[in-house]
Amino acid sequence: MREPAGGRTTGIPTGLLIGGVWRDARSGMTFTVADPATGDAVAEVADARPDDVPDLVEVTATAFPSWSRTPPRLRAELLRAAFDELSARSEEFARLITLEMGKPLAESRAEVRYGAEFLRWYAEEAVRVHGMTRTAPDGAAMHLTLQQPVGPALLVTPWNFPLAMATRKIAPALAAGCTVLLKPAEETPLTALLFAELLHGIGVPPGVVNVVTTSRPGPVVERILADRRIRKLSFTGSTEVGRTLLATAAAGVVRTSMELGGNAPFIVYADADLDAAVEGATTAKLRNGGQSCVAANRFIVERPVAAEFVARLTERLRAQVTGPGSDPATTLGPLVNRAQRDRAVRLVHTAIAEGAEPVLMDEPEPDSGFLRPVVLNHVPHDAHIAHAELFAPVAPIYLVDTEQEALRLANATEAGLVAFVYSTGADTLLRAATALECGMVGLNRGLVSDAAAPFGGTKQSGLGREGGEVGLQEYLETKYVSFPAGSL
Repeated sequence: MREPAGGRTTGIPTGLLIGGVWRDARSGMTFTVADPATGDAVAEVADARPDDVPDLVEVTATAFPSWSRTPPRLRAELLRAAFDELSARSEEFARLITLEMGKPLAESRAEVRYGAEFLRWYAEEAVRVHGMTRTAPDGAAMHLTLQQPVGPALLVTPWNFPLAMATRKIAPALAAGCTVLLKPAEETPLTALLFAELLHGIGVPPGVVNVVTTSRPGPVVERILADRRIRKLSFTGSTEVGRTLLATAAAGVVRTSMELGGNAPFIVYADADLDAAVEGATTAKLRNGGQSCVAANRFIVERPVAAEFVARLTERLRAQVTGPGSDPATTLGPLVNRAQRDRAVRLVHTAIAEGAEPVLMDEPEPDSGFLRPVVLNHVPHDAHIAHAELFAPVAPIYLVDTEQEALRLANATEAGLVAFVYSTGADTLLRAATALECGMVGLNRGLVSDAAAPFGGTKQSGLGREGGEVGLQEYLETKYVSFPAGSL
């Protein structure tokens, strides 16, 4: 492993990756990555400023012509080699995710498996980029379409899945023939840096994958997008930041993919299998401690089964073991930082003031990033918490009397990422799948994420899709060629 100029922490590079070389930021400045469980410093990472951007964009753009002409089979073999190497080093990556993000080690291991699947999937898709030929309707011409890489891409990833969000973007970009400049979240940059080093270690050419870390993402990203050589932006994060980036990208007519905030309804109808519903609710609520855009955000329950569902869910959430993610006994780690914890607590207290009934609630320790699960029953449909993305182990319960009321409440949000529905009635499930205003629906299951499936939302939850066959199309442009029939 090369010694990066930015130094290393337990073998992890901490500099900027520019054209295959690890460098300090021009200013020499760094920022601290902390362990959410303790607040202790884990590493000092290069802190880029806008004056670092020209070198980063230059190498990303310079590497594009050669990489875009690289045979698809070679790109596929490199992605497959990355899958194999990541799988072999899964424990190393899982422990790093837990260290900088805080989730229990079992969940970090699951993230590594999930993240690796994007590498395997797009290794297989890289050789399946299809065009089309046909005779024009009037017979005078032939139509030919080519699928070509869109160009150098800026990828901006969040802190909650530091590996999987990187592989979900990098894998299709490289498969399509795009070069990338990755900007990981400042809370969790180490996993992305180690993964970038893995890619270069298995033979990805210098300049194809570059990484910029910064504590001031706004000015740095704005400067990157100001360079007209950047032709693609893929962002996962909040709707508020997504709107700003869309406006910035518009100046250069940059093609965008936006995976933004969620406010997922979890509907439990009166005929649901409650054992399955509670199991699915626990998964959908507590994955990553609730810090997920696809976490169940609003539990919408028909009144005849509400008391039993609330009792069972409360029992499951009360049984969670809170502690450092590195402890094998832990099932619920800390929130990523105390600001996130404090925000969740404020939302809970406001909901109670508005009429919600606290069924399960422990006041958090003042100097801790941990938050025990919270269950709120009889939450008013118009409560403030109904319109907030929680990102915490908080389960608000909203009671309804009819199927139609449940669907209306589920759709009463600007977000439209995912919804979950539990019922034993096939007609009920199909009506819900059709009526729900969102990009993904889980029917009788609390987990929808899959590398082979299209991930994304509607309304204020974003644009475009990641994963599956369509995820590759986000990094391809269609070129149409016309020539006289019979001339070639």
